[in-house]
Amino acid sequence: MMTNKNAGALAGLRVVELGQLIAGPFCGQLLGDMGADVIKIEPPVVGDPMRTWGNGEHKVWWKVIGRNKRSVTANLRVPEGQDLARRLLADADIMIENFKPGTMENWGLGPDSLHGINPRLIIVRMSGYGQSGPYSSRAGFGGIGEAMGGWRAIVGDPDRPPSRMGVSIGDTLAATYGCMGALAALRARERTGKGQVVDSALYEAVLQVMESLVPEYDVMGIVRQRSGSILPGIAPSNVYRCSDGEYMIGGNGDAIFARLAMAMGQPELASDPRYATHVARGDNQTELDDIINAWTQTQTVDELEALMIEHSVPAGRIYTGAEMLADPHFAAREAIVAVDDPEHGTLRMQAPMPKFSDTPSAICRRAPTHPGEHNAEIYGGQLDLDAEQLQDFAARGII
Repeated sequence: MMTNKNAGALAGLRVVELGQLIAGPFCGQLLGDMGADVIKIEPPVVGDPMRTWGNGEHKVWWKVIGRNKRSVTANLRVPEGQDLARRLLADADIMIENFKPGTMENWGLGPDSLHGINPRLIIVRMSGYGQSGPYSSRAGFGGIGEAMGGWRAIVGDPDRPPSRMGVSIGDTLAATYGCMGALAALRARERTGKGQVVDSALYEAVLQVMESLVPEYDVMGIVRQRSGSILPGIAPSNVYRCSDGEYMIGGNGDAIFARLAMAMGQPELASDPRYATHVARGDNQTELDDIINAWTQTQTVDELEALMIEHSVPAGRIYTGAEMLADPHFAAREAIVAVDDPEHGTLRMQAPMPKFSDTPSAICRRAPTHPGEHNAEIYGGQLDLDAEQLQDFAARGII
């Protein structure tokens, strides 16, 4: 359940989030989960588009990405709205934005302007291609960054077009690196007293997790191809069919494979020259998977899991939301928590992570129910605007 106060590792830090959709708001979610006071600036009336995104009748994605934030509204396209943002940023520690490069400068909210009023401000900027370079002015979403960064080319079956992961991984990677950069910039500020710009490009965030894809091509001319459910040369590591479902086994280490062969009742596989070493198993990956698949189909998922646990082979079930909510390990580690929600009573969602031993992260605020929910609290309490001024701004579409 929600706590009254988030005493996480970032307690006492003030973050102003100007971004919309996924990358900016996810970065704000990460910082807010760790205790930062996150003030989200939304467009008047309509708010962040994430309020209406998601599957099904009830749009609950916003409940996750909007948690641990307070919402104010400001029309950043007009001088009065820009001035409100400027006043909020004057004593902030971190600003997050993920607009097309040049947008913030056009609004008078670029780094030069903001550092003129708050030299300690850390500015996290997320965009498709980064703040510099020949492509910087192009519009870019997460999927485009995934394509340019190398992800899409290698995901899916080789006889079909590239697949997507099923979640917006390009956006969340860029947000995660943006958050990491903000934390590093805070450490640097302790030494220098100055803020700086953190430039997190979606395609570069994806590129960071591409492992050896670039040097493989550079040294050997290897162009990695789509390979379906396997990672070429890493065997056995796949999803295998059981008599009543599917199960993931990762038995690619030499000692682990020997234990898997023992569990299969075929210990001779571990000494067979075709499978005895990592390289040999990679060279004979398809036929080895066929052998394992033929065996797993004689087992139920429960029977297979018991054998994998007994023989200490890394393996696991293919989880959906239903399995997560029913699993005792998720419950024991509080990986999923219940949050008070005015619409649903309580709403279960992923908990903050990683876990801290001394300054635990927490969900202390539900997502704001409507844009500008905290206008009076923040504009009145922090900027000393009176009710008459707020009413005037609202009537003119500024907030």
